[in-house]
Amino acid sequence: MVTTKRPAVILTIAGSDSGGGAGIQADLKTFSALGCYGVSVLTALTAQNSVGVQAVHNVPPAFVTKQLESVSGDLRPDAAKTGMLATAGIIRAVAAGLSVFPAGMLVVDPVMVSTTGHRLIDSTAVDALVTELFPLAAIITPNLYEASALLERKITRVSQMEQAAGELHALGAKT
Repeated sequence: MVTTKRPAVILTIAGSDSGGGAGIQADLKTFSALGCYGVSVLTALTAQNSVGVQAVHNVPPAFVTKQLESVSGDLRPDAAKTGMLATAGIIRAVAAGLSVFPAGMLVVDPVMVSTTGHRLIDSTAVDALVTELFPLAAIITPNLYEASALLERKITRVSQMEQAAGELHALGAKT
């Protein structure tokens, strides 16, 4: 008897990068390269290329919720990863949706600024990210700039990075 195991279903909840170098496009490419079946919930549309971000259109939180319901009701993700969540409303919609439709392990990438320097999250969203989404995460993956912004201080030395890692972990991620 031959049985085939379905590939892991991995959900990306992020913005779209029209240049293809980040966002859901990069996530879906990575999932596929690792033999996983990628599904997505769009949180923002960007007009961008390798030079920079020219415009951002945020998806209404109610539509983010509808996408989460749709994907989770049929494809049942084994894990999820967040990316660009630009507003507190979008973050709350994602947190509420993942509470109703858990997606296994959650990785939260607190995307705050594009590689070219364009701010991708508003100031009110940072608090929602920390209080509503971090506690649901198995792990958070801030880069150095994001860690500095989350802890509201510049982090440059290895000793500061080690201390910051502990403080970021204390914000609620499980590992």
